[in-house]
Parts: sequence; C-alpha cells; structure tokens
Amino acid sequence: MTTRVPLYIDGEFVQSKSQQWIDVTNPATQEVIAQAPCATQDEMAAAVASAKKAFLTWKETPVSERARVMMRYQALLKEHHDEIAEILASETGKTFDDAKGDVWRGIEVVEHAANIPSLLMGETVENVARGIDTYSYTQPLGVCAGITPFNFPAMIPLWMFPLAIACGNTFILKPSEQDPLTPTRLVELFEQAGAPKGVLQVIHGAKEQVDFILDEPAVKAISFVGSVPVGQYIYRRGTENMKRVQAFAGAKNHCVIMPDANKSQVISNLVGASVGAAGQRCMAISVAVFVGAAKEWIPEVAAELKKVRPGAWDNKDAAYGPLISPQAKQRVESMIAQGQAEGATLMVDGRDCQVEGFPNGNWVGPTMFSDVTTDMEIYKNEIFGPVLCTTTTDTLEEAIALVNANPYGNGTSLFTASGAAARKYQHEIEVGQVGINIPIPVPLPFFSFTGWKGSFFGDLHAYGKQAVRFYSETKTITARWFESDIADASGPNMTIHLK
Repeated sequence: MTTRVPLYIDGEFVQSKSQQWIDVTNPATQEVIAQAPCATQDEMAAAVASAKKAFLTWKETPVSERARVMMRYQALLKEHHDEIAEILASETGKTFDDAKGDVWRGIEVVEHAANIPSLLMGETVENVARGIDTYSYTQPLGVCAGITPFNFPAMIPLWMFPLAIACGNTFILKPSEQDPLTPTRLVELFEQAGAPKGVLQVIHGAKEQVDFILDEPAVKAISFVGSVPVGQYIYRRGTENMKRVQAFAGAKNHCVIMPDANKSQVISNLVGASVGAAGQRCMAISVAVFVGAAKEWIPEVAAELKKVRPGAWDNKDAAYGPLISPQAKQRVESMIAQGQAEGATLMVDGRDCQVEGFPNGNWVGPTMFSDVTTDMEIYKNEIFGPVLCTTTTDTLEEAIALVNANPYGNGTSLFTASGAAARKYQHEIEVGQVGINIPIPVPLPFFSFTGWKGSFFGDLHAYGKQAVRFYSETKTITARWFESDIADASGPNMTIHLK
C-alpha cells in the first residue's frame, strides 16, 4: 500500500480527510512512492488556530530555552544526517553526495538558530533629548509561514522554520508536494528535540493551500522560494493582504571568464556549476561569458561536458540525477529545441539520454550551446536543467554591461588572475552575490541571501552585495562560503573539498 503523507497539526501527525491526493514519484523510475494530501479548509483552519494559541506562550518562553531546542535539534539532524539524505535522494533523484550537501546546509542554519540570543539584542541610547532615553526591542511577529520548492527539500525548509521559531514566532510550513517525505522526517526530529506542541504546523497541497496562507489574516509573514511567476504572485497577493513577504525567485547566473584565468580551474568549475544537481538550483551557472581570447576554451568545455554522466542516486559514479518530473524534462528538451531553432550552435545535446537500468527516468544529459545571443529565449529564460549557454565579448566592460542588462540578479562569478579586474567586476556588477574565482557564491547562514532585481521580491533588508574571493596563486581566502554539493574545485596550487 502506498504511504500517505500525514499533516502535522497541533503537535500530532494526522491523516488528512482530503479527497484530493498528489502522487509522489521516484524521478528515476516513475514509481509512486507516496501520496501527499491537499489539506482541507478545516484542517488548515485547525493548523492556524493551533499556531495562534501556541504563540501566546511560546513568545514568553525565555530565549535561552528556545535556543536549547535548536541545539538539541541540530544534534539530532547530525545524528540522522545520512538517513535524511537517503530519503531526500529517493524522492528527488539527487545523488547521495548531493543530498547530503542539501541536508548539511540546512543543519548549518539550525546551528545559527541556536545562537539566537545574541541576535535578538535591542539597542539603547541615553539622552536622545534632555532627560529622555530610548530603548528598542526585537519582538516576534506571530504566526509565520513558509512555502518551499522541490529542489532543496531539506535546506530550504530549514532556512525558514528554525529561525522563525527561535525568534519566538510559530510557523506553518507548506513544503513542495513533489517531495514531502524529507520535510516530514525533519518535523519528526524537531518534535523529538522537544519543540512544544503547536509551534510548528505542516500542511500539504497545491495552489489552493498556498492561497489560504496568503489570505489568512492570522499569518503575519511569509517566506517563499521558487519560480519567478509564482514568486511575483505570492508577493503581490501577500502584500495586498498587508503581510510581510520575502519571495526568492529565479535566476540566470553568468560566469565571466577572462583570458588570464586558470584554464583548468575554469573548465572544472564551470562543468560542475552548470550541470550539477541537474541544473535544478537557483544558483547554477547557466551562462558563460568568454572575454577576448578565452573564447578559444569553449570547445574544451564542451569536451569535458560530454564526459559527464547522470545516474541513480546510489550510483557513486553518477554526476547528477534525473529531473524532478516528466513535465520538467519535457520543458527542458523543448527549450533545447527552441535554442536550435533560434540559431544557437548545439555543441552538446543531452536529449535522448539513456541510463542503464532506468529506462523511465527523467534523464537529460549535459547540454551546451555556443553563439548564444541575448534575444534568444534560451538566454532570457531560466531553463532549470543541465544546460549551459555560452557567449563572447571583446572586453570586460562589455561583459559587465551584458550581465547588468539581464533582468535577474541572483549570483555571478568572474574568473581572473587580475586583482584590478576582480575589484572592477565586484564593484560595478548589479548582482547580489559575486564570486571571484569561485563558481557559486552562496552565503553561510550568518550572511543574507542577497538576490537582486527580478530574483527577489520583498524586504529591502535582505539586499546587500556579497563577494567571495579565492586567489589560487597565494592560497589566500579573504572570504569563503560554498554551495556544499558542488564537485571539488581544483587548481594547480590548491584543492578545495566542498563537503
């Protein structure tokens, strides 16, 4: 019998009374491994009522006690790390190493939440006027909610509910209906960590359940990660209802390569950053801009991409897994066909990819276009698959102008041996997260995740450019944070193991 995923309401796992259920499938086989309910109105109302009630006492709980819950929680997550990763891999198709990276980046956020007392300190100033002192306090909002995507079913829920709850709020999580088993296990462990009844609720479903969260007056703040159209919808509808909303949306991340860069380092990093996790991450490098003579390296990038092989999650030789669904595969392959029709040169074609023993998997092999122009749909749209677009410019200034003209602003990278070029790029680029000689500049939890422009809608406090610099010739790291599931980045004078 197929497992039916429970709701989590008022401190208990309960079977939904819904008449609508969504199949959860193994992307490598299409086998139905579970069913997720579309929570009913009564069930969602019960979750809200429980969260409202729990807030009245949880907000008064000493902050040190809230921090201790997170300390116990991170210990349990570490103890069950590989078990969670196996669940995650089975329902997303990610390789086991990739899945472990997903879990670990979430654990890092919980570690950060365990330090919440020092983050909640207010401010004081004496004598702002004669005989008048001013004090400010950081206080919880109330019931908060998170709507999370399929591509990081451990990390992104753990971005949200641990920090919100540690701050004294209560939380309603609506995870992706495509991989709900991982969040369910996260909640089981949170309960074991001693989380009080009602501080966390989990509802499952699709648009109707999202709309309930957006419209429910008791929900004061919403966090979302997902596609641009959905992010815009959530931001508009949520703010129309006078809620605080932060919506992290799509991306078209550029990697600019200067001719003085370390060629082997560039090619190794570019391959991993473009097709790793099947390209299903908002920080993937999807456009490579080769400046000047660096364009001569394009055929070598294609040659390395041709060597990359996808496979099942437990295949240690697999570079990445299948796409999440047949619909996702169909969309990526249609975008590849459109790129050909628009006149781009298809140097590596990942369509008709076959993986032995898994004939029904959502496989798309590594794909690479050259001669891509900015008016092509494959350039303008986020493909969200293992597809790399390449283009060329004559100068760094032209490359900066090209990147800045793009409507997205999530992440970007520059590979160069020139400190002057690195400083110029970091200073002039209109993208929130900037990597210098590092492919994917993702911040650790004590920094903001700073998407700009069409990659983020919400509170301006989340803005602020961040840069990662790594100079291989000196082995000096001035700032360091990595996407934990990228392949090893190696150069002639160093080896960085990104685990």
